[in-house]
Amino acid sequence: MNLTVNGEEKAVSAATLADLLPELEFEGDWLATAVNSELIAADEREAFQLSEGDKVEILAPMQGG
Repeated sequence: MNLTVNGEEKAVSAATLADLLPELEFEGDWLATAVNSELIAADEREAFQLSEGDKVEILAPMQGG
């Protein structure tokens, strides 16, 4: 399936948002996720089915200053 992840085209095998994160090497419960501009809570990722062409944003907090 082809998705746009953080602005980059990706071909992935994941069917759910929960499966997508480890496939793209994102880990941690502190990640924020959105699909097609809709925020998806961590407890909803397992059931959230991805579709061809979805636009996924994965955000992680960064330290610094």
